[in-house]
Amino acid sequence: MDYDDAYANAEYIPNAADYPPRWAAAAQAFRDALSAAGRARLNLSYGPTDRQAVDLFFPDGQATGLLVFVHGGYWRRFGRQEWSHFATGALDSGWAVAMPGYDLCPDVSIAQITGQVAHAIAMVADKVPGPIRLAGHSAGGHLVARMANVLPGAVRDRVERVMPISPVADLRPLLLTKMNDDFRMDADAAAAESPVLTPRPQMPVTVWVGGDERPVFLDQARWLADAWGASCVVEAGKHHFDVIDGLRDPKSEMMKTLLG
Repeated sequence: MDYDDAYANAEYIPNAADYPPRWAAAAQAFRDALSAAGRARLNLSYGPTDRQAVDLFFPDGQATGLLVFVHGGYWRRFGRQEWSHFATGALDSGWAVAMPGYDLCPDVSIAQITGQVAHAIAMVADKVPGPIRLAGHSAGGHLVARMANVLPGAVRDRVERVMPISPVADLRPLLLTKMNDDFRMDADAAAAESPVLTPRPQMPVTVWVGGDERPVFLDQARWLADAWGASCVVEAGKHHFDVIDGLRDPKSEMMKTLLG
C-alpha cells in the first residue's frame, strides 16, 4: 500500500482547492455577525502562544450547554478561524460553541497538541455551565477521542457525548507516510496517541464518517467504533470535506445525534 496516497484526501475530492477559501470567507462573515450581535468572545487565551486561544459563541438566550468543536488539518494546517460558521447548528439549537486553536506540527508533537486541547476545554468549561458535547473532524476527531480519557475528571464528568467525525483513531499507519517528517513519531508515540488503544470511555460515543471517503478513513472509523463498542454512522454521499456540513443545520441527523 502507498500510505501517502491512502491518506490523501484532496486529490480525490472534486474542486478540493475551493473548500478552504470558501470556509475562511464564510467563517469571517459569521464572526463579524456574531461579534456585532454581542454573541462572540474571540481570542480567549489559554496558553503562551497566539494559537493557544479559543473562540466562544453564544446562542440567542440562555445556553443549554457547551459544544466544543476541534478542527482538523492533519495536526499541521488550519486554525480555529476557518471553521466558525460550523457553529450554526448548535447555536440555533440553543447551545454555546467553543472552537479551540492549537499549535501545529512540527513546532509541537501530537501529544503536546492533545494536552493543549485538554487545557483549552477545561478553561472554557468554566465559562459555560451545563452539559458538554465534543465533536471534532479528522485530526480533530482524533483529538476529541483522546479527550474522552485525558480531560480532568470534573470536566469529563460533564461530557455527555463525543462525536469523532472521520477520525484518525490509529496513528501507527502514519509512521509510513511522509507526514511523519513533521510528526516525528516513533512506534511508542504513535501507539500512545492512538484512541483505539486507550480504554473505552464512560460517556456515549458516536463515530461519524462519510460514505464516499477514502477507504482508510472508513477503516479508521470502524476500528474506533469496534474498539470502544461505539455506534458508527456512515453518511451516504459525503466525502472528507463535506461530511461536516451537517454541523450547520440544527435539523440534520448529525446534530440530532450530537445534541439529542
